[in-house]
Amino acid sequence: MQTILEVRPDAIFIQSESSEYYHAENPKAIKPAELMNARRFLSLDLNYGRRVDSDMYEYLMDNGMTRAEYHFFLENNLKHHCIMGNDYYITNEHRVFADGSTQASGEIFGYHVITSQYYDRYQLPVMHTETNLKQGPKGDEAVYWLWKEWANVLRVRNDGLPIVGFTWFSLTDQVDWDTGLRENNNQVNPLGLYDLNRNIRPVGTAYKRIISEWREVLPTQSVCLTVPVVMPSEHNEEWAKRKRMQARQEINATTNSPTNE
Repeated sequence: MQTILEVRPDAIFIQSESSEYYHAENPKAIKPAELMNARRFLSLDLNYGRRVDSDMYEYLMDNGMTRAEYHFFLENNLKHHCIMGNDYYITNEHRVFADGSTQASGEIFGYHVITSQYYDRYQLPVMHTETNLKQGPKGDEAVYWLWKEWANVLRVRNDGLPIVGFTWFSLTDQVDWDTGLRENNNQVNPLGLYDLNRNIRPVGTAYKRIISEWREVLPTQSVCLTVPVVMPSEHNEEWAKRKRMQARQEINATTNSPTNE
């Protein structure tokens, strides 16, 4: 990111991160569930330069991170060049048992609730960067899931969160995605908007319909496509003031250049 910004200081990074939630199965599972719910934020906490709580600090130290490495992340905060991508699949929520084991719970809270938690923590524009479901034996399972995720995206937007995009992953069917590409089984996973022969699937037709029907209602909001992203609550931060001053200087330099006289 730093190297890219040296060449393109206006670069925007859209980062795709799995948005998880852990549900305690019973009172004895509350503590392990709390730890897992704290750990789900670690990668973004570090990437966005956010100080972690004491449990997560001990976790990082116990697993090999040094104090110098930890401070590297705190001191290289580039969050204002970022759009936070939140993935959501039917496997993103989990039941936690007293012994710390987990199993998939299916959709309980859904994308809207969980993404709102991430936004409350980081205050960045968001994007639904990944979702999918197999077409299924009835042929409409993926279509129905797409509709549910789009409804969640609209709810996020209507709650006032700056959401800038929605992606079905992927464009075409995948191969051996069910084993995380760890095994070479040549197993076709019918997850794409198109099959591998480029024939459109029902979910692809539904995705096109969403674009066609909603394009006039949801115009691109350019404020989220410029950096640094300054949320209203951060308007008076020193870094934000410096950026405004720099922008004014650049505008004045352009206005007073000989080619514009």
